Amino acid sequence: MTERDDLHTPVLLPHLLVKGLESHDDRPCFFLGETTASYKEVRERTSQFIQALRSLGVGKGSPTAVLSANRPEVLYNMAATSIAACRNTALHPLGSLEDHAYVLQDAGVETLVFDAEYFGDHVRALADLVPTLKNLLAIGGDGSLGQDYAALADRFEPEPLVVPELDPKEVCTVIYTGGTTGRPKGVMGTFESAITMTQIQMAEWEWPEEIRFLMATPLSHAAGAFFAPVLLRGGALYCMSGFSDAEFFGMIEQHRITATMLVPVMIYMLLDSPMARSADLSSLETIFYGASPMSPTRLAEGIRTWGPKFFQFYGQTEVPMTISVLRKDEHDPDDLARLASAGRPVPWVHLGLLDDDNRQVAPGEAGEICVRSPLAMAGYHGLPEQTAEATAGGWLHTGDVGRIDDEGFLHIVDRKKDMIVTGGFNVFPREVEDVIATDDSVAQVAVVGVPDERWGEAVKAVVVPRPGREVDPDALIALVKEHKGSVQAPKSIDVVDAIPMSPLGKADKKALRARYWEGRDRSVG
Repeated sequence: MTERDDLHTPVLLPHLLVKGLESHDDRPCFFLGETTASYKEVRERTSQFIQALRSLGVGKGSPTAVLSANRPEVLYNMAATSIAACRNTALHPLGSLEDHAYVLQDAGVETLVFDAEYFGDHVRALADLVPTLKNLLAIGGDGSLGQDYAALADRFEPEPLVVPELDPKEVCTVIYTGGTTGRPKGVMGTFESAITMTQIQMAEWEWPEEIRFLMATPLSHAAGAFFAPVLLRGGALYCMSGFSDAEFFGMIEQHRITATMLVPVMIYMLLDSPMARSADLSSLETIFYGASPMSPTRLAEGIRTWGPKFFQFYGQTEVPMTISVLRKDEHDPDDLARLASAGRPVPWVHLGLLDDDNRQVAPGEAGEICVRSPLAMAGYHGLPEQTAEATAGGWLHTGDVGRIDDEGFLHIVDRKKDMIVTGGFNVFPREVEDVIATDDSVAQVAVVGVPDERWGEAVKAVVVPRPGREVDPDALIALVKEHKGSVQAPKSIDVVDAIPMSPLGKADKKALRARYWEGRDRSVG
């Protein structure tokens, strides 16, 4: 680096993790099952894991991945690979063997950290399918597969944490999209993007004064986004071993949890729990939620049940987590239109609503949500054409269609690819779903286009009833006609026990459409 470059060296996320871990010694940092670790213990264990990786030649830029249930070693590994500046990829614990093999091969992963107790046979199969894998680092198990990661780390004495020299534009993560519209794409995140996300979180998100943060999602995915803000505020992470209503409510009561993060389907499950109205949630100040659209009706129910604790973030893998936010005091349970919004754009991004020619639409009109910001990805791994399409005109194209109301709130109309064309008219499923969700017999709803000889596509609603309730399809169709007109009203409604979900907790509309388009020429992507 030149002298001028040295002078203006930025602080990046690995530096923040080091600063956070060094800020305290005996203060509790991490709780999972029987394991309680202080800041000093996490710091020292992270150092040992970094040295274990280094002994295998794994360091800056090394392509690594992790596949594990929630275990303490996952957090130590996450901190170690981040501070060592490895190029990280997470495998979702609920993903299939085929998807995992595809991701590992596509990303060129050489080092796989895995939970031998839960995924031993799975990883044996992956090792046969993925020739790039050089290092298999096992957490737990009987030692029959790979190296014992913890035992290898035990060979080293803790030493000060040091971040290698970094270029903010370097790729530090390759995170794969859910794959609901085709093969998963590897989103290349940079150190610049990661630090921008953290800065926005610190500046714009509403954190409790004292943070006891409950991780209810897989550590390998969500912890990276919350670990640094919690550390920098001297808080502690409390991790669930798996998600259930009893464990969730029990941990909040036992540990006096002050904040958590949930995806909407988790909130629906908790609201339907017998414990929803009896559990003591008085300590809980903030429920961060996002990752998929939330039913305004169910959100209003949550506010009335648990109080004004909800904080929404909107983003996507390509522009992580926080394009816009809806603050706690902006959640009005009597204003479903407000609850259906994604909040106001944060001041740290340039946001445009563009037409198909990359021109700004008129005020109040709908256009594709596009972003300019260091928050944006570097591109899709190995996919130059898709990268060029997603970044056309110098904007990151999210694929979401939105509009901004008179008060500056962003309303996401729907995904461009989910739009239904019926009889020459465009129908956005999200708008239909929001109306159907107002009926108190409906727990979840997804709307898709299905083949129709007359209309080309017909609007189909797939509904999961609330426990103990019966859904009246004719009444729901009439409800949509009343609020949105006959064009947007479903031609039919199927009542089901469950809607297919992606590993990331979103309705898998590709799988849902496939049920109705099988054997047809039209793509379901």
